[in-house]
Formats: sequence, structure tokens, C-alpha cells
Amino acid sequence: MITFLAKHFIRNYQNTSNPEVREQYGQLSGIVGIVLNLCLFLGKLTAGLMSGAISILADAFNNLSDAGSSIITLIGFRLSSQKPDSEHPFGHGRIEYISGLIVSMLIILMGFELLKTSAGKILHPDEMVFRSVVVVILICSILVKLYMYLYNHQLQIKLDSVALGSTAADSLSDCCATAAVLFSTLFTHITGVNIDGWCGLAVSLFIIKSGIGAAVNTINPLLGQPPKKEFVDEICRVVTSYDGILGVHDLVVHDYGPGRRMLSLHAEVPDTATISQAHDTIDNIELRLKREYGIDAVIHMDPISVNDPETNALREKVAALIRGLGQDYSFHDFRIVKGRSHTNVIFDVLAPYENAMTDEEIIAKLKSEIHQISPHYRCIINIDRKYI
Repeated sequence: MITFLAKHFIRNYQNTSNPEVREQYGQLSGIVGIVLNLCLFLGKLTAGLMSGAISILADAFNNLSDAGSSIITLIGFRLSSQKPDSEHPFGHGRIEYISGLIVSMLIILMGFELLKTSAGKILHPDEMVFRSVVVVILICSILVKLYMYLYNHQLQIKLDSVALGSTAADSLSDCCATAAVLFSTLFTHITGVNIDGWCGLAVSLFIIKSGIGAAVNTINPLLGQPPKKEFVDEICRVVTSYDGILGVHDLVVHDYGPGRRMLSLHAEVPDTATISQAHDTIDNIELRLKREYGIDAVIHMDPISVNDPETNALREKVAALIRGLGQDYSFHDFRIVKGRSHTNVIFDVLAPYENAMTDEEIIAKLKSEIHQISPHYRCIINIDRKYI
């Protein structure tokens, strides 16, 4: 169904990395959501008034709020596609995350409203009237919401969109909520025991949980989260595929919204290469990352000694000391600077965020162990943390 709608309403629909195509997909999802949710609201409102079931009426107004959420998603995609300007030089892509967060807040708010109403119905239950047409409406609603979940979930994967992920989570919670309402209606009719309020309570808790989960998924990219491992591996593979690049470290990705990423990294180059040679290689890598991945990259060159026996031998010894700290530790930017009275040993240690030792303890331990190798060595050690 996604492909069918996209073919008819989105030009160049297969190029999902294009910001304009992303915007059109988001608008299409918003329009479909508005139409379907309004239809569901009218159907459930009718069913709720006919049966007198508070859970059905609450579910109806939940769908009305979903129509509002779809409007927010539509506007969010529209605003996020705006081009960079003097006040927002990195673009407006994060508006998509903000729209997803607003949708999540609406989900949570609706859950609490349903919780309050359901608690009242547990204390003061109303008589329910069973009608076959109500069951039919609820079954149709479940099928429609299931379709909306699958539709938005596939779009989420296709576009890597947290906003559509929130919309998909909302549709799935609505599907489960309506299924619970249907169960309540049938159970009350068959047994005569009114569990309408209790069912509404269970549904409200499920909706709140879904809203919190969706909110976390939108807050994380706003706060800053590590990029996906597959993306990092691909970038490292591209960079190290060039002759003259010995390794990569200190890779940092800045996410300003879907399709708007910047990154910086340190590329290790042999100290035997000229500045012009290394700079030409770095330029070619940056151009390729921009052309093939749409990423603005800034690459710093770190010269690595490759022909000095003392440096190479000491590097191996320091590597063994780093391994002794734990498997999550590594080091980079290793070099030595020889002087008349002593030799400076300079390197960075990449330490995990969770470790038993403080930075000062790590530095003191390594300085002591390297001093035992030779009292002429003086260490200059910096502690780094992973951004990936």
C-alpha cells in the first residue's frame, strides 16, 4: 500500500534520502492519518453512544487526538524540510524530532485522561447495552489501526524517522486498546459482569507506557546519541580503503536531523608522507563522503611513526599495558619526542564511561609502569571517551 500511494502522489518516490521526498512521505502519512482517525472517531463515537460504554467513548476521543497528532506530524515534516538560514545554519531537521516528542506527550496525556475516567467508572459503573453493530465497528477499527501501524512502521524504517516511529507506536497502542474494549464489551455481554472500567484502566496504562517509550525515542536524538554501529563501520571502511590511511579514531557524529549529519574524525597517516600527499588524500575522502553519503566531514591528520625502531618497540609495550587495564581500553596518537635529558612519551587513552578507576588513577598507573621500562621516559597522557 505504501508503494501504491507513493507511486501516485510522490515524485521520485524511491529517493528517500532526498529532503523533498522525505517531506512528501511525511505529508502523505499525515493526511492518511487525519482521514482514517476522523473516520474512526465518528464510528466509535456512534458505538459509544449506542452502548453507553465509557471505554468505547474514551477510545473514540483517543482517535480524535490521533488526528491532531497526524496534523502535528504533517506540520513537523513541512517545517523540518526548510533550507538552512542565517539563524539556523545547520537546517531545521530536528523539528521532526520535536514533532515526534509532541505526539508522544499527547499520547501520555490521553492515557492519563483515560486513567482518570476509568477509575471513576470502576467506582460508579454504568449499565452497558450490547449491540452487534458496536462489535462490527470495533473490529473494523482494530483492522484499520493495525494497517496504520504497519504503514507508519514501514515508513519509519524506510525514512529512519523517529516522528513516524512515534506515530506507529501510537497506532499499535490504539490497536491494543480497541482490542481490550472489544473484549470488555463481549465479556460483559456474555457473563453480565461489567469490567468496562477495569478494561479502560488497563488500556490507559498501556497507552501511557507506549507514550513514554515513544518520548524516549525522540528525546535521545535531541540530547545526542551515538550513531548506529553499521554507519560507523561503513565510514571507517571508506576512510581506511585509501592508501596512506593507517587507522581512524576520535570519530564524532553530529546529528541535526534526518539527512543532516556532520562528522569529524582523526585519520592516522604515515609520517613519511608529505603534507601535500596526505592533504590530497584527505580532500578526496571528504569529497566522497559528501557525494555518496551527504555528510559534511572534517578530517584531522595524525602522523604516525612507521620506521623508528624505538617508537615501534615502545608502542608494543604500551599496547600490552593498555590491554592489562581491560578489554574496553585502547590508545592512539602515540609518539615520542626525544630530548637530551629525557624522552616524552605522548598518547591518548580511550577509556569506557563505566570503569573502576578514575582518570587520575589510570594516568598514574600507566606513568608508573612506563617509568619502570625506562626512567628516561616521561609520559604525557590524555584520557578520551567514545562518542560512538
